[in-house]
Amino acid sequence: MTTIADFTVTTNRGQELALEEKLGKVLLVVNTASKCGFTPQYDGLEKLYQQFKDRGFEVLGFPCNQFGAQEPGSADEIAEFCKVNFGVTFPLMAKVDVNGADASPLFDWLKSEKKGLMGTTAIKWNFTKFLIDRQGRVVKRYAPTDTPAAIAKDIEKLL
Repeated sequence: MTTIADFTVTTNRGQELALEEKLGKVLLVVNTASKCGFTPQYDGLEKLYQQFKDRGFEVLGFPCNQFGAQEPGSADEIAEFCKVNFGVTFPLMAKVDVNGADASPLFDWLKSEKKGLMGTTAIKWNFTKFLIDRQGRVVKRYAPTDTPAAIAKDIEKLL
């Protein structure tokens, strides 16, 4: 059985991160963008991270420029924007594609594990969220319109 532990990603500092290091934590994996109508969700994601991080929860943000070119910046520009505007301290990864031929293998797996509305696998927009349990399995997929605050109760159940 595939779990999140089977994937390696790149941090926004260019370092490889084996996600097996995250086993034992509850994770919220999110494709993000700095110039999107949902960008204020960074604030809510940071609040979730602060609320639950001491209990084994982490948010992993994956900037994505596939939707309306809403994430045009470099890794440093993205990190600075998130820190200055939303106080983001949770880990940000390198920019990824979430759909198409160049999609991150992690996102291909996430989409196959939890399909979207009406069985679609494609991610429709920025701030699609995937909740991962401590064993590295995908528990739930959330639409961009699902606010971070609305996810808190599901996180709580897994902690």
